Amino acid sequence: MFWTYLGRELGNRRRQTAIIAIGIGIGIALVIVVNAAAAGVRVAQATALQSVYGVGTDITVTKAVTAAAPNGGGQQFRFGAGGGGRRSRTRALNGSALRPVRGAAPFAVSSVAAVQHTAGVKAATGALDLRNVAFTGQVPAQQGQGSAGGSGAGGGGSAFGVDSFSVLGYDAGGPAIGPLTAAALTKGRALDASDGGMDVAVLDSSYATSTGKAVGGSISIGGKSFTIVGIVTSTAATGSSAADAYIPLDTAQTLAGQSGKVSDIYVQATSAAQIPAVKTALQTALGPSVTVNTEADLASTVTGSLGTAASLADSLGLWLSVLVLAAAFLIAVLFTVAGVTRRTRELGTLKAVGWSNRRIVGQIAGESLVQGLIGGALGILLGIAAISAVNLIHPTLTARTVAVARAAGRIRGAGGGGGLGRSASGAGHAAAQIALSLPLSGTVIALAVALAVLGGLIAGAFGGWRAARLRPAAALRAIA
Repeated sequence: MFWTYLGRELGNRRRQTAIIAIGIGIGIALVIVVNAAAAGVRVAQATALQSVYGVGTDITVTKAVTAAAPNGGGQQFRFGAGGGGRRSRTRALNGSALRPVRGAAPFAVSSVAAVQHTAGVKAATGALDLRNVAFTGQVPAQQGQGSAGGSGAGGGGSAFGVDSFSVLGYDAGGPAIGPLTAAALTKGRALDASDGGMDVAVLDSSYATSTGKAVGGSISIGGKSFTIVGIVTSTAATGSSAADAYIPLDTAQTLAGQSGKVSDIYVQATSAAQIPAVKTALQTALGPSVTVNTEADLASTVTGSLGTAASLADSLGLWLSVLVLAAAFLIAVLFTVAGVTRRTRELGTLKAVGWSNRRIVGQIAGESLVQGLIGGALGILLGIAAISAVNLIHPTLTARTVAVARAAGRIRGAGGGGGLGRSASGAGHAAAQIALSLPLSGTVIALAVALAVLGGLIAGAFGGWRAARLRPAAALRAIA
């Protein structure tokens, strides 16, 4: 009897059922899409940070440059007797400098041991972030001395060229955390503990291809020739690597004049729940001169269209979906109450022939619940269709990742080319293009069903309350 009467009433009120179902469906679809978009943006944001942090890294420790402790005062080149040669009326000059990246202030490698002995730390390793700049050029050759100590220069022009690439010195025998863990070996071999102090290097595949380098060949770093033993390819979705070249940490320290120092410490906590406590403990143990950052700290430094999408998903999208859903529930309530008013004769007659208030309220609530479930099914279909359309289009977001020591102006790029790009203003940044993909989880579907049931129950509760107040006498007067 219940289902027969329910089906008849819904069939007789198809327009009302359609309006209520569509309203609830649109609200639920928006909730599904906003949740999927928020999850997709979080994944994209993690991808943008991957080249900075590396797989398995929970915390990074760096030290900002101060006025009292500059990092070498910029690039310097020394041209000795063998650094140039005379040719016609010009002199050829060349030189190479390996220095810490701008904004980095290397600190004692003993800090790595202090980090490793901190409670809650599972593993830690140090690295030295460097940049190699090679200078080649020609200047006019000196022809003779002029009067009063002056000099006369012969004819000839000047031409200069600068080649720059990033170099990461890391402990190949240390734990597998840090930026290099976001790269896969494709040719040759990786560096291991036996390579300590050796002039061997592993190159990023993009840099190797652009410069025509291959395994077995050589590359000049800091004025020394390094044998290329391996090629790695980034496994990050951005396609970017932490550096163009990777060399043993002790070799990098010696060539850069940073013996016994590192510029970064990558830390892995024993559990995610302990990360805040570990961060506090590290800051206390290492002092205020260092910067301790978690991935959550870096998330706010992701800018560009990715940052805009994250802001919209976290604030505007959430409130918009809540407002639309509330409006849909209100429409359902109003239509249900209006329907009960129009059914005064019918419901009053049912009460007159013996239907209890409980049975009438249950009937109205059942009708509203079915309308809500229809709206939920419609919302799920609309949500899945919208998510599929976005994934088919595969929109691309731009991410600019600001460095760990942001306050000091240190920038680490998330784009290709090894981690340091410089804008015209001198503040470095690099942009990465990240494809946005919206995931659909069972939790979101369950949430949609729950909202559909909730909408039906809310509408049914108000409609049932209105129906329970009807008196049989009202039906008799309406019939008369």
